[in-house]
Amino acid sequence: MAADLVPLVQAHCLPRRGSEHRLSEARIRELLPEVPGWELAENGHALVKTFPFKDYYRTMAFVNALAWMAHREDHHPDLGVHYDRCVVRYSTHDVGGLSENDFICAAKADALAQGATV
Repeated sequence: MAADLVPLVQAHCLPRRGSEHRLSEARIRELLPEVPGWELAENGHALVKTFPFKDYYRTMAFVNALAWMAHREDHHPDLGVHYDRCVVRYSTHDVGGLSENDFICAAKADALAQGATV
């Protein structure tokens, strides 16, 4: 990442509507290393990661923190919530694939899972 760019975890989502905001495959490949552990799904139209936790309480604490962050950023993931894990899926429906917002929120989700304030 260039020194003049804001790290994903410090960036904020912007409203993105229309296919012109859908990231190219080349840009997705550039951003993917910045969110380790996240995988492309649905032919590159979504980012997915499973966050493991020791118990339901910790899982729900993460889910609640993620919900707060999603509300603040106005960008909401699809969640699969289980006793000891949460599956998080990001995609920007309004652009028909991945946008920069998905990578911003993926980085913020990682920070939340590590106990950071975002």
